[in-house]
Amino acid sequence: MRLLTLLRSLALMLVCLPTLAHADGRTIIVLDGSGSMWGQIDGKPKLEIAREALAEVLKTIPADTELGLIAYGHRSKGACDDIETLVAPATGTAPAIASAADKMQFLGKTPLTEAVRRAASELRSTEEKATVVLITDGIETCEGDPCALARELEASGVDFTAHVVGFGLTKDEGRQVACLAEDTGGQYITADDLDSLTLALQTTVISAPEPTPEPEPAPPAKLDINFAPTLLLAPGMAKPEDNTDIAWELHAKNADGSTGARFTTEYNTVKSFIEPGDYRLITKLGEAVVETDLTLTEDNLAAPEIVMNAARVILHPKPSADGAESNDAAVKITSNAGIDTTNYGPSRFYLPAGDYTITGTMGQASVTETLSLKPGDLIERDLIIGSGLAVVDAYYIEGVQLENTQHSVEILAAKQALDGSHDRLTTSYGPAAKFELSPGDYIAKVTEGGAVAEVPFTVKAGERVNVSVILEAGVLAVAAAGANSIEIFKAKADLNGFRTQMSFDYAEETTIALPEGDYLIEAMRGDAKTEATAKVTKGERTEVSVP
Repeated sequence: MRLLTLLRSLALMLVCLPTLAHADGRTIIVLDGSGSMWGQIDGKPKLEIAREALAEVLKTIPADTELGLIAYGHRSKGACDDIETLVAPATGTAPAIASAADKMQFLGKTPLTEAVRRAASELRSTEEKATVVLITDGIETCEGDPCALARELEASGVDFTAHVVGFGLTKDEGRQVACLAEDTGGQYITADDLDSLTLALQTTVISAPEPTPEPEPAPPAKLDINFAPTLLLAPGMAKPEDNTDIAWELHAKNADGSTGARFTTEYNTVKSFIEPGDYRLITKLGEAVVETDLTLTEDNLAAPEIVMNAARVILHPKPSADGAESNDAAVKITSNAGIDTTNYGPSRFYLPAGDYTITGTMGQASVTETLSLKPGDLIERDLIIGSGLAVVDAYYIEGVQLENTQHSVEILAAKQALDGSHDRLTTSYGPAAKFELSPGDYIAKVTEGGAVAEVPFTVKAGERVNVSVILEAGVLAVAAAGANSIEIFKAKADLNGFRTQMSFDYAEETTIALPEGDYLIEAMRGDAKTEATAKVTKGERTEVSVP
C-alpha cells in the first residue's frame, strides 16, 4: 500500500512540473541510472517505481509539451562521464521517453551535477523559460559541487529553474542537493513522507500562484582586477629584494578538500582577473611553500597577504678566505624535512625556517656546515671550501712535453693503504689537466701508451701548484705492410722465459710511447709471424719496418 501511495505522489509531482514547463518553456527530466537504484522500497526496486511513475505521468502530458530525458550512470559501472541525452526536448516525445526509460540499465556512479549542467546547456538553445527535474536516490559521487552549479546557473541570467526529487535520501544527503533547487528558485521534495509530499505538491506546485517577481537589483560592476596577492617573508616583514622569484599557483579545490588540477600559474607581482570560483593558492618562494584557500569573485578584489615564514641565505663560495669567488663551485643545501637543492657559483636560497646542512664542492675539495634558520633571517656570507688548484703536465723528457696526446692523469692519495696501494681520487686526460683539491699531499700518475710515471706534490688552500711528470720515454712507430696485427714486447724475458707485452694492435701501423729500452716486435700476416727488434731512446722517435 505504501509503495502505491509513493508512486502516485511521485507521479503527481512529475505531472505538475512538466505542466508548468508546458506553460512557460521547455523541461528536461534528469533520471538517476546509478546502481543504487536497485535498492528496494517495500520490497520493490526503486528503478521499477521510477519507470512506472514516469509512464503514468507521460500518459497525461499534452501533445505540445516540449519534454526531454537525460540519464546518468546507466551504461558503465565506474565512469563519471556516463551521461547521455536519451531524448532531446521536443513536442510529442512522451512515447520515446517511456521507451528509453524502460531500456535503461542501472549500473554506475552519480554525476548528478554534470548531468544537470548538461541539461541546462541543452535548454539554453532558446531564451524561453527552462526547467530541469532531477530524480535521484543518491548524492554526487563524481566530485561535482551541486551548490556551486546552482549559483553559477542562477548568475548566468537565463530563466532557469531546477526541481530536485530526493528519492529515499537521508536529511543530511538531502541538504547536499537541496541547494540545487533552492538557489535556482525551485523546490526540493522528498519521497520519504507521503503526507508532507502530497501537501507540498498541493500548496506549491498545483494551488499557489506564481509571485510577482521583484525587480532585480543591478548586478555589481565587474572589476578589471580581482586577484592581487602580496608576499611577506615573515610576519610584518616584506621580501628584501624586488618582488621576484615568486610563483602563485591556483588550483581547483576538490569536494573532499584535496588539491585539484592546476588552473593557472602567475609569477612575481600579480594584478590579474581570475575566473571567479573557489581555489587553493599554492605560493612558492624558493624552497618555501604555503597553501591558502580563497574564493575569487568578479566584483571583489582579493588581496591576501601570504606569510612564508622563511629566511634568505646568500653564499659566496671561495677556495680560501682571501680567494676570489668561484663560479663553478657547487653549493648544496639539504634538510631532514626533505629539502635537497643545489646551485652553482654565488647562490641565493629562500628556505623555510629550520635546520640545514650546507655542502660546498670545488672539484675534489668540499666543506660541510650546519645552519639553523628562523623566519625573517637574512644571511649573507662566504663559504670557504678550502681548495687549491693543481695543474699537471707530462713530458717525455725534461723540456719535451706531451702536447698532442690524450694521456691519462690520475690523482692518487699520498697515504698508502695497508696493501701498499694508493686510493685513486679522480682522473683527467690531456695536457694542462686541472684539479681542485683539498689541502694535503697527493701523487700525480701519468700514463701514455706503455710509459708510466708518478710524482708526489702538495696542495695549499687558495694556491696553485704546477706539477711536471717526466716519463723518461720515447716514441716507437712500427709499420708492417699487410699485417693483421702488431704486438710489442720487452726484449728481455723474465726468469720464466716470458716477455712483458707492451702493446697489441689490429693494424698495419702503430705508434706508442715506451720507456727507454730494447723491444721485440711481432707482426702476424694470416698464420705467418715475422719479427723485428727496436731500441727506444727517451726523448726520440724510433721507426721500424717489419718485413
